[in-house]
Amino acid sequence: MKQLRLKVLAGLFLVAGILSWGAARLWDAVGTLPSVPIAAPIVLTVIAAVLTATALSIRVRLKAQRERRPGAKGVEPLMAARAVVFGQASALVAALVAGMYGGTGVFLLDSLDVPARRDQALYAAFSVVAGIAVIAAALFLERVCRLPEDDDEGGPGKARV
Repeated sequence: MKQLRLKVLAGLFLVAGILSWGAARLWDAVGTLPSVPIAAPIVLTVIAAVLTATALSIRVRLKAQRERRPGAKGVEPLMAARAVVFGQASALVAALVAGMYGGTGVFLLDSLDVPARRDQALYAAFSVVAGIAVIAAALFLERVCRLPEDDDEGGPGKARV
């Protein structure tokens, strides 16, 4: 599997943010701007927690397996590969979602004197922070699932779990 690249994630974030900012301007000029749901940062935080818990679990199991502890439960390669794919997909979607809410939040900065808009800007900011947490957890999971031979063979994106 190829390794996630921060440049790709940052690019997705920026493009989604710019498009969202433009769409928010257009939508506000035509009518009312759709609200940022309170559930957005909550769902992203839950995804980040699941990715982190998965990474920590795999790391502990791999450590026990390396130390050849009796009764150590190993990590199946297919399970690790699925975890990495879940992490990568989550990071890509989180970059898009965080960019979208970031662009909306930037648009809302002009009207922080309106209480409803201030709340929406706050929800958007929390969503961006939670999206970054998802990306960080996904990168951590990917690093945990990296094969030891990868470091010796060289370049990024070589044979991964």
